[in-house]
Amino acid sequence: MRIAVLSGKGGTGKTTISTNLSINIENSMLIDTDVEEPNSHIFLKPNITETKSVKVEYPVVDNEKCTLCGKCGDFCNFNAIIPAKNTVLVFQESCHSCGGCKMVCPTGAITYSKREIGKIYEGDTKFGIKMKYGELNLGEMSGVKIIEELKEITKNEDIVIIDSPPGTSCSTVAAVEDVDYAIVVTEPTPFGVSDMKMVVEMLREMKIPFSVFINKAGLGDNEVYEYCEDEKIKIIGEVLFDKKIAEYYSEGIPFSTKIPKYKKLFNDIFEEIYMEFRK
Repeated sequence: MRIAVLSGKGGTGKTTISTNLSINIENSMLIDTDVEEPNSHIFLKPNITETKSVKVEYPVVDNEKCTLCGKCGDFCNFNAIIPAKNTVLVFQESCHSCGGCKMVCPTGAITYSKREIGKIYEGDTKFGIKMKYGELNLGEMSGVKIIEELKEITKNEDIVIIDSPPGTSCSTVAAVEDVDYAIVVTEPTPFGVSDMKMVVEMLREMKIPFSVFINKAGLGDNEVYEYCEDEKIKIIGEVLFDKKIAEYYSEGIPFSTKIPKYKKLFNDIFEEIYMEFRK
């Protein structure tokens, strides 16, 4: 079973909720697919036992075989390969490794090489669960390949909690695609509700069952509650705006380990989702 935890924007508490949920589910695994800014490991503090390099392919042009016909550039929608007056320019970071330029090249001038775009880290945590997280190298444009590998290497796990990228980008779609359930974390503020609506629209389009989790409840207004009621969206749980929780956050401590009522809350949330999954 795969449960994605996502949000409309960064800073709403997505990682806080996903880490606290995972440590309260026996035999679960957390994967952090927010590869541009992973921080679940700050809370779970894994003992890293394995590191894997993630690579993508990019085209290499043999200038002696190339006739500058331009077919490769015409094919590429991402301007990763552009024939110029005397040579063919290749922009490695823009390449999506589709292989199309090689297919259309009439002289066989294009081959492929590999380069690293990031890493995947794996380790055990003191909470009794395993975690894996990806980290995109600085300057890289897309972490989708890392996300796909994270999901591939955990496809046989029984229970996987996915800390997803914020928003509705390609990376978010890659992270939540094929999950069994999603939890949308939001804050009860006008900005939080506005960004959450885009995520709701995306999940409905992808036909993924979901509910809403309200973080920092009591901080803002009632708009999120009214929106969920109008849209018939279940609010599966909420955490109160609490200075003590903020202190635990700043110290990298999952707050449910310190406040027993939240341990029960996350247990209850998982049981509810699991029962719905089994229907």
